[in-house]
Amino acid sequence: MTAANGKAPVVLLHALALDSSMWDAQRQALERRGHLVIAPDQRGFGAVPLGDGPPSLDTVADDLARELDRRGVERAVLAGVSMGGYVAMAFLRRHPGRALALALVSTRAEADDEAARTAREGFVALMADPVKGPAVIEATAPQLVGVTTRAEHPEVVDRVRGAVARAAPASLAWAQRAISGRPDAMDVLRGTDIPAVVILGEEDGLVTEADTRATVEALPQGRLVVVPRSGHLPPLEAPDAVQAELEALIEELEASTAETEVR
Repeated sequence: MTAANGKAPVVLLHALALDSSMWDAQRQALERRGHLVIAPDQRGFGAVPLGDGPPSLDTVADDLARELDRRGVERAVLAGVSMGGYVAMAFLRRHPGRALALALVSTRAEADDEAARTAREGFVALMADPVKGPAVIEATAPQLVGVTTRAEHPEVVDRVRGAVARAAPASLAWAQRAISGRPDAMDVLRGTDIPAVVILGEEDGLVTEADTRATVEALPQGRLVVVPRSGHLPPLEAPDAVQAELEALIEELEASTAETEVR
């Protein structure tokens, strides 16, 4: 589905502990280009209550489907960073055919192994500790960005630290457990034959290039982009580079749509 001006709607899904404002630069740029942009706060973050359902990314994906339905949007370009990427893959599985194109940023298609699940549970336990929790935030937030950002853009580090500090421990715990319980998405991606870009920050300390290449290889139309001088949060650390890749993805979509119409 496209808007009356022929522009595809775009969904922007935020990372764990942050909210939709992390996409402000890209949202504003896409809106200036005439796109309807849907950048929701995911449950438990920003202005959205957590609710009382069990932790599941399927729940968050269904929240998104309801929001699209409410706006009368059948299909859209999906872009998700970190947890937002996991939500995008859950959406692909639960709501097939509704994605026009896909951008996965700083995310992995494979399920967590036992070590990763144990680490997430350890993080949850620390965040619930009133003494240790603030120290964990102070130590963890800077690790979400790259060494270049830490050295040259302290305002970005402060923004991330503030977002993590504002996130409710219950919401962080819910999201970590939802991510830990997600299934492997490789088969879903193999069946997702739409324009797709997978973006990795060159200095990402949480997602490896090997992880990212595996994700790219699973996508029939996937391509890899490594963003220099960025860590785990390229939309904040390298906003112009991410915007350029989103625009390139939309151009791919428009070209493929035009070719199909000619046929």
